[in-house]
Amino acid sequence: MTVASTATPSFRAQSDGPSLPELMTALPVATLVVGPDNRIADANVRAETLLNMARSAIVGSDITRTIRMAEAGARFDIWHSNKPIAAYDIKVHAGRTAEMEVDLMIAPIIDHEGWRIVSIHAQSQARKIGHRGTTGGARSAIGAAAILAHEIKNPLSGIRGAAQLLESGNNGHDTTLTQLICNEVDRIAALIDRMQDFTTDRTLECRPGNIYPLIDRAANIAAAGFAKDVKIIRRYDPSLPFAIINDDALVQVMINLIKNAAEALEHVDDGCIRVETAFRHGVSVVMGEGKGSAVLPIEILIIDNGPGVPDHILDHLFNPFITGKRDGQGLGLALVDKLVRDMNGFVQYSRDQEAGESTFRILLPMGMG
Repeated sequence: MTVASTATPSFRAQSDGPSLPELMTALPVATLVVGPDNRIADANVRAETLLNMARSAIVGSDITRTIRMAEAGARFDIWHSNKPIAAYDIKVHAGRTAEMEVDLMIAPIIDHEGWRIVSIHAQSQARKIGHRGTTGGARSAIGAAAILAHEIKNPLSGIRGAAQLLESGNNGHDTTLTQLICNEVDRIAALIDRMQDFTTDRTLECRPGNIYPLIDRAANIAAAGFAKDVKIIRRYDPSLPFAIINDDALVQVMINLIKNAAEALEHVDDGCIRVETAFRHGVSVVMGEGKGSAVLPIEILIIDNGPGVPDHILDHLFNPFITGKRDGQGLGLALVDKLVRDMNGFVQYSRDQEAGESTFRILLPMGMG
């Protein structure tokens, strides 16, 4: 049984164009068509390979049994929703294959209630676009930061004090070396302060709030300082409702992302940063770690026309200490990821090669206001 005979009429862009079954076969990812009763109505060749099942065995089977969540307590009700759902980095038992980590994209078919297209990305698309769905890197950073803060920061104050004593007893002679010591100690202490942002697991106090004054505050700080030579364009959806946020956290997230964009434009003529907002109806994300799915309709985009993230760090973009910058410390994006997750949101990176643009996309829960 195919969708052409059970769900939607055959599609032909032209009289000699490809049929829907031909398009299904050509799709580069495993794709299933699921009916209102959760029975699989069609499957392409990629799905047969991924599930290690013949199409005749897949068609007619129950999607909830064919793709089973592997994580304990992760039986999300994603198969009984008529809303688009993106489930990143989740572990499943798919067909006759062993446990694997995949991304699931579920899209309702317009005008055919209950019918859905399910695409299964066996190689985590979330990692390809720079989203880190797990928190292992952040947890490692928490431990490392706590140790470094204890073992390094206290001795630094003693070193600085000794340098100041040397300087005061130098009677006006050259103080270059003592100033160098003080400056380097201050730089390392500032780094430790930034690392200590990772040492707490306390829950952020979030409440419904207007994101626009906070975005504007971050953009104004950027325009007056590190992004003063970059054009910043703001395109806001005026009808956007409140989001559930922590004010300070959102400002910090925006500053870090705008700074990241500004640094990417350092050697770009006519560099431009766009900050855009939108309301995305029906966008749900499966958060992982047994948290279930979350409706995250508030979207903030930070877009730049820079060269993009180097390929060799894409898989670990949001992990601490990963950076493509010569003098970077690799903490800015890791902190962005942590703060957005602390606000029960989601952040991802994507690159549009054709447009020559990089985009950081933040999704946040909606609040009443």
